[in-house]
Amino acid sequence: MNFQHLLSISDERGVFEHCLGGVPRVEHGYCVDDVSRALIVVERVEDQTDELDRLASTCLDFLIEAQDDEGRVINRCDVRGTWFGEANTRDHWGRALWAWGTTAARSPHPERAVRATTAFIRSAKQRSPFLRSMAFAALGAGEILRITPDFSPAASLLEDATRMIPPAGSQKWPWPERRLTYANAVLPHVLILGGQYSGDDALLRRGLDLLEWLLALQLRDGHLSVTPAGGWAPPEPLPGFDQQPIEVATLVDACVAAYDVTHDPAWLLAARQGALWFIGENDNGIWMHDPLSGGGFDGLTHDGFNGNRGAESTVAFLSSIQQVLAYRGDL
Repeated sequence: MNFQHLLSISDERGVFEHCLGGVPRVEHGYCVDDVSRALIVVERVEDQTDELDRLASTCLDFLIEAQDDEGRVINRCDVRGTWFGEANTRDHWGRALWAWGTTAARSPHPERAVRATTAFIRSAKQRSPFLRSMAFAALGAGEILRITPDFSPAASLLEDATRMIPPAGSQKWPWPERRLTYANAVLPHVLILGGQYSGDDALLRRGLDLLEWLLALQLRDGHLSVTPAGGWAPPEPLPGFDQQPIEVATLVDACVAAYDVTHDPAWLLAARQGALWFIGENDNGIWMHDPLSGGGFDGLTHDGFNGNRGAESTVAFLSSIQQVLAYRGDL
């Protein structure tokens, strides 16, 4: 694990959203989406260095500052610390809940875990009308339920998120939406967690089957070929571009969740395909990260890659490698 680039695009306030090459674009400021992603990855580290410990505290402070009294969240903040935009329950709200749930469950610092739990409870009173927002929030609920199975704010949030996922389209197109969009694997991931923590075997089976279908669709000539940024539905051609690292990271997370509940090593091998995507096993056969800094490249294009190393792509790379390394003894 190489956190050099993530640390270099962070300061005492948060993690900068965009980069030009490897240089942070400070004029674009910070967003809750990326600070949440960073906090999740850092809190998964068992033995945090002093730098990572400080970054986790910084990220948690940022997210709590973004939260209003009703549990809604403002997404954007500039380099001067000025927040702008309305507090709402869009994707950044869901990712903040994911980060708070992860911190509550995994942080080595009890004070950080308590603050994150308090923030989680406040925002978990809200419900979002957006499916992906609820799904991201449900992943945070799953983190808490992993250590506290009777924690009702998390259980209720996870249950409501699973209910939002539409039924299968058809045998030929089992996906619950008309087309694949973004962070697709988060939907079967939520179904898996919902089945696991409610004891609903049918719900669990549906999540596993849907994830298996999505994985098969995105395997091409022995490597991952993930849904492009514009989404996909038949009869559109494949492979599609631009491919985003976040698609790989969500697929890895879901496969790890499938392994946790089934103990089937095939799911870990599938997760490993995600890590290999970043080191050349992709449609262009090129590395999708900078091995010297640990920065992830922003997208796989039809003829190469986008060499900018923004926060989203960097954390997606780190998360994918981190998840596979955590289970390397089981492979």
